[in-house]
Amino acid sequence: MRITGEGQDVDEIRADEIRGDEIRADEIRGDEIRGKTEGTATVPLSVLDLVTVGQGRTATQALRTSVDIARLAEHRGFHRYWVAEHHSMPGVASSSPAVILAHLAAHTERIRLGSGGVMLPNHAPLVIAEQFGTLEAMAPGRIDLGLGRAPGTDGATAAALRRTDRLGEGADDFPQQLAELTRFLDDDFPDGHPYARIHAVPGPVQATAEGGVQSAARPPIWLLGSSGFSARLAGVLGLPFAFAHHFSAQNTVPALDLYRESFRPSAVLDAPYALIGVSALAADDEREARRQVLSGALSMVRLRTGRPGLVPTPEEAEAYAFSPMEREFVDSWLANIVHGTADEVRTGLDDLAKRTGADELMITANAHGGEARLRSYELIADAYGLPTA
Repeated sequence: MRITGEGQDVDEIRADEIRGDEIRADEIRGDEIRGKTEGTATVPLSVLDLVTVGQGRTATQALRTSVDIARLAEHRGFHRYWVAEHHSMPGVASSSPAVILAHLAAHTERIRLGSGGVMLPNHAPLVIAEQFGTLEAMAPGRIDLGLGRAPGTDGATAAALRRTDRLGEGADDFPQQLAELTRFLDDDFPDGHPYARIHAVPGPVQATAEGGVQSAARPPIWLLGSSGFSARLAGVLGLPFAFAHHFSAQNTVPALDLYRESFRPSAVLDAPYALIGVSALAADDEREARRQVLSGALSMVRLRTGRPGLVPTPEEAEAYAFSPMEREFVDSWLANIVHGTADEVRTGLDDLAKRTGADELMITANAHGGEARLRSYELIADAYGLPTA
């Protein structure tokens, strides 16, 4: 199977539009992108947080769990912690990644924090540049800006977000939106450009203003995707790439192959660097792991059939009478979730890294309660002998 870019031909994008090879090397270094392997892990391990909200739980509790997981991830040697943008989903409280990241930055000290991702067509590029410039000022050298071009929701909600029902334009204009965002982040619109006198603050303009001592550094950009377009665009621009294996597993290997084939060295990276998002949940025994992931599978069934809600309890999921069609979906969904005991999850993650050649694994543990998610990351850390402090 091979996938190709959709929409605008990436090869037709002018270099002066995107400027992937013109990002100043002193602003972003490859060592801010490439993760560090800890313990016996074969690749760096990171965390993707959807801030899931279970039945009988509140968004406040879910966000407190996010802080607990971020602290655990930092202490145990996970490399980065990303938050994904979703909208109009009662069971997912991550509609505002920048707000959540500011909260996490206040409760951590070392771990990289980022968006996995911000859906660029939903926002004005200047707003994103301001938000992530603020985050960079809060946590210098720790912020990643992951960008996607999907809406992160259904069409009606996307129309409400974008104030238009012409949704295809946002996705098709993604390269131009990316170019504009990059120029705001670098504060380098050319003379004569309508935005030449507009500055994203906090940002590099404060370093060049009289008496300025602000660092010109800004968060590295990652492109996210579940198809070929972003894979190819990231390769052409020499940017790091993150693929959503956790909900598009059949496209993972073709997308990574396309990224590597398209890659052109840049000031950011001299070689491709790709991470994949992976659904994985470890428990003290195999049956408990199965119970926990089944609740997430039922939640997905309801979402896919237009009935989004809070994440059901494991007890409700076990008692639910799945229709034959729903059972087929659940079996397919669970086949792509690495779950079981800690040793079983470690083996599954190692096999996946080897099969895909991913440079980093970003683990998302979706379950009803925060306790199960925390326990899963703790067990995975133990299985790999990650640091304990």
